[in-house]
Amino acid sequence: MAYDAQFLSTSLSFHSLYKSVPQGFRQSKGLILLLVNSRINRNKHTGIFMEMQGNGSPTTSNQSTINIPHVLTVAGSDSGAGAGIQADLKACAARGVYCSTVITAITAQNTVGVQGVNVVPEDFVAEQMKSVLSDMHVDVVKTGMLPSIGIVKILHQHLREYPVRALVVDPVMVSTSGDVLAGPSVLAGFREELLPMANIITPNLKEASALLDGVKIKTVSDMRSAAKLLHDKGARNVLVKGGDLPDSLDAVDIFFDGEHLYELRSSRIKTRNTHGTGCTLASCIAAELAKGASMLEAVKVAKCFVETALDYSKEIFIGNGPQGPFDHLMKLKSNTHNSGRQVRFNPSDLFLYAVTDSGMNRRWGHSISDAVKAAVQGGATIVQLREKDIETRDFVEAAKSCLQICRAHGVPLLINDRIDVALACDADGVHIGQSDMPAHTARALLGPEKIIGVSCKTPEQAEQAWIAGADYIGCGGVYPTNTKANNLTVGLDGLKTVCLASKLPVVAIGGIKVSNARPVMEIGVPNLKGVAVVSAIFDSECVLTETRKLHAVLTEATAALK
Repeated sequence: MAYDAQFLSTSLSFHSLYKSVPQGFRQSKGLILLLVNSRINRNKHTGIFMEMQGNGSPTTSNQSTINIPHVLTVAGSDSGAGAGIQADLKACAARGVYCSTVITAITAQNTVGVQGVNVVPEDFVAEQMKSVLSDMHVDVVKTGMLPSIGIVKILHQHLREYPVRALVVDPVMVSTSGDVLAGPSVLAGFREELLPMANIITPNLKEASALLDGVKIKTVSDMRSAAKLLHDKGARNVLVKGGDLPDSLDAVDIFFDGEHLYELRSSRIKTRNTHGTGCTLASCIAAELAKGASMLEAVKVAKCFVETALDYSKEIFIGNGPQGPFDHLMKLKSNTHNSGRQVRFNPSDLFLYAVTDSGMNRRWGHSISDAVKAAVQGGATIVQLREKDIETRDFVEAAKSCLQICRAHGVPLLINDRIDVALACDADGVHIGQSDMPAHTARALLGPEKIIGVSCKTPEQAEQAWIAGADYIGCGGVYPTNTKANNLTVGLDGLKTVCLASKLPVVAIGGIKVSNARPVMEIGVPNLKGVAVVSAIFDSECVLTETRKLHAVLTEATAALK
């Protein structure tokens, strides 16, 4: 379990995230066809089709077993439910993975601190472990508090007898105050027994120092050295968490896979509700590995999840102590958190789709919020913030300002590419390209209520967007454009081909302006719902006037088709 209260660092680079998440279900002619994506690895994708009979009971088209991704956590119990096995269970549930438990210690603790620890007898720890591993197919084992060398050895022995895909070691040994929670024998057991078996180890600075015989870790350079030294001791991958790095404005983590060092940075989230962040991070990594993700992908997804949960929970208040828990399922504020949110996507919102551009705003002396306000007042029905050269912190603040404007007018606000920004400001969704995060990953992170759009040029890409759970596609470029380098055009014929093939509503993009918008709307395909523009409205002194002009053209073209 995690006793550390450091701020978690999180990666803001999500373009190579994991490729495997459940696809959900489709409905056709009264039968629900459910494709259950089960145990997934790099070489195997086992599934089972189920049909709902008239009486509601499922029958299988084959009798093979459904293998659910499964994590076993070997850790202590937290009576306050912020850390330990309680955090592990909630984290795995949030990531869609089954979690079983082996309890190593029972603690009496709350938001004030730890009042007592009762270590579970070693023979009973062994009995729990054998009970789970001999019966259930466990993909990944994640460790937390291992309070004795005997328990370390028991874990080692059982993993030899019952091999699993991966071992994630969260070395809970040092409290936030610096107290060593594991004696010299346990430290030696970690080094000799667990590190050589670990697929990844996730120490904070104090834990990394303890594992390295007291080496001081005070800088990012020290973290890099520590990661390499821990790898040399046997861990295949190392994530050194720098949340309590002194004098750092950013939260910095170092990930080392034996060949490459990755420096993962983000802004700190200021909140008291950090109890259990270490447990949660390690459990999320384990969950993603159980679903088939690569190690780096698992780390990025886990860090994104923890950042999102921390940000969501920063204003909740549970307990009276200095370190509160956070909400893994992000439901505790549901009665108030959803106020003003676009609950359901309406395809008519695509009618006049305004995409911002920071360079154009600078050219005409417009702030992002002023440009968005003018576009919305001029008739834009949906807004996408596309800001390529802005600091993340500034982007989030600008997005929050634009969100207030859009919601006051009932207009959805999407973020281009940056799912981290969308989550941080609670935007209505994201728009992603073919080289960005997969749409099914975005859906898994954002949830079912958010809007997801995907750029597509071919019928095949449109089909994949539908399968992945997108709400709409953007097709283009229809005409040549200067706003995106090397953007191949599809022309009106290509646009029509994609529209006819798409099961989703379509917005046309690329080089569209007042002078050529009408032919686009007149291609005569019902699921073409509007046009997306950048320079047509934002590359002008008066955004309001240009938006009104384009809106009038689109309205006339649409009326003529009726």
